[in-house]
Amino acid sequence: MVALIVRVTRRTGRAGWHTRPVADLAVRRVDFGYFVRPPAETGTGAPQVEPCLGYLVDHPAGLLLVDTGMGSHPDVDAHYRPRRRSLHAALADIGVHVDDIRFLVNCHLHFDHCGGNPILPDRPIFTQRVELETAQHTPDYTLPELIDAPGLRYEQLDGETEILPHVVVTPTPGHTTGHQSLIVARSDGTVIVAGQSHDTATAYSRDALALQAHRDQHTQPLPRRPAWIDRLQQLDPARVVFAHDNAVWEPTHRPT
Repeated sequence: MVALIVRVTRRTGRAGWHTRPVADLAVRRVDFGYFVRPPAETGTGAPQVEPCLGYLVDHPAGLLLVDTGMGSHPDVDAHYRPRRRSLHAALADIGVHVDDIRFLVNCHLHFDHCGGNPILPDRPIFTQRVELETAQHTPDYTLPELIDAPGLRYEQLDGETEILPHVVVTPTPGHTTGHQSLIVARSDGTVIVAGQSHDTATAYSRDALALQAHRDQHTQPLPRRPAWIDRLQQLDPARVVFAHDNAVWEPTHRPT
């Protein structure tokens, strides 16, 4: 094991972090290409082409990148038939060089979210402790060379943590036990980088509506939703963006 692991225990004060004065932190999409999900994984009996997206947060403390694209392995390539865009090329499209990146967040550590991590040593990689432990000890969970590369520096989180002013990581388990989402507070509304908490904006919308129905005390039965959707919706997000969907979730109504 060659990666450095640091434990971070700084937690958020939930009542106040997102109500402080906010700088308008830009959140930009990064295009890492696409892959073809095989019929057995789509639930439709047909293959499905999905984008692989990261997000860049322009923060005064330095550029923060959420996810780094798809790793490569012959078995993975045969299964998903990816068309990759390298980390260098994807960042260059938005006028950024790899050396400009100061912080990393992986929503989780599957191969299609941490493929570029080995290119970015000596920077803090914020991850939930349970996610890193699972990735390191579960066979076929990820490509080991992506998470154990020389110089990788993990900062382990145990729950919701403000990693930079106005930027918070919060657990959103489901796709993986240690999945996390990034919350960026802006003056015009919170932006949530939800990674693969949901495969699509439509799926997020279903859970947000289920929450609304519960709040309205609608007659049962009602669909179940993940407990953390309540936390995200409490923040009155203006936009929620995803790793495998170009669509963006926006609320039907927001205060002006």
